[in-house]
Amino acid sequence: MEAFLHGVILAFGLILPLGVQNVFVFSQGATQPHLVRALPASITASICDTLLILLAVFGLSIVVLQFEWLRIALMSVGILFLLYMGYSIWRSNPAFTDNNEALPVKKQILFAVSVSLLNPHAILDTIGVIGTSALKYSGTEQMLFTAACVLISWLWFFGLIIAGASLKRLDNSGKLMNIFNKCSAIFIWATALYLLSGLL
Repeated sequence: MEAFLHGVILAFGLILPLGVQNVFVFSQGATQPHLVRALPASITASICDTLLILLAVFGLSIVVLQFEWLRIALMSVGILFLLYMGYSIWRSNPAFTDNNEALPVKKQILFAVSVSLLNPHAILDTIGVIGTSALKYSGTEQMLFTAACVLISWLWFFGLIIAGASLKRLDNSGKLMNIFNKCSAIFIWATALYLLSGLL
């Protein structure tokens, strides 16, 4: 039970901060005409997180932490992607109208995969923190720890689309979402600059 609680607390600590993945999933809840239409983003993000957690627990963390060039390559690709993502969010039109261009299923899945698997911050957090923490456990305890991390991830992303849909009901004009988007874009650019400073 200690391993499960450890997994819950650790996963919450890693997933709570505002990040590209959270921003994207939340925005789909806010811009899609119906909550069900935002499910592809939430499910894809959850599956990608589950994959990263499983890879981290079952040894990828050891590989990545041993090869400096691999870490630098991940960071470099991720920084470029974050700069592009910030630009896209800054320019998006969040007005909640019937004519609003909500992302179709294929684009939702593609963007969700991108913000999950091309985000060096998320990858390094998962590999460096969850992967190394899992080394403390073995057998059933390691399985409970992993299950807790995965469960929190799924619950969180479903909660984000519900929160986004709730914001849409509170603010039909899209003014609040516009402020949220601008702040998110600035945060994403700041994250990219912070990661870049670590490479210089």
